[in-house]
Amino acid sequence: MAWTDYSSAPTVGTRICDAAEIDGVLSLSLQTKNGIFPMLVMRWGEDFRAYVNACPHQYLPLDYHGGQLLSADGTKLLCTVHGARFAIDTGDAVDGAECGLDAVPVVLRNGVLIVSG
Repeated sequence: MAWTDYSSAPTVGTRICDAAEIDGVLSLSLQTKNGIFPMLVMRWGEDFRAYVNACPHQYLPLDYHGGQLLSADGTKLLCTVHGARFAIDTGDAVDGAECGLDAVPVVLRNGVLIVSG
């Protein structure tokens, strides 16, 4: 499923958060006109990555059972429900899931992370 298929998906240009708020993986609930959109945002080198916070196995948030979402080497996101692992840079499934996370395109403008097109 693409991130835009979620009923509560934000529109392009929606403010997510200040870049300074992102330390490791930030789990947040973005309020949109159609409800709450669950997101994970993180730094990846000099860039930022964002994904829908929904494991494709059961669509529960990756942090459903706790906030430890990064692997020890910092390259994978972990599902706290059933242990699936996803590449942090692409969202691709590495282990424990049939498909990857839904990426949300983001851009940094004036220190603020926003949804891009």
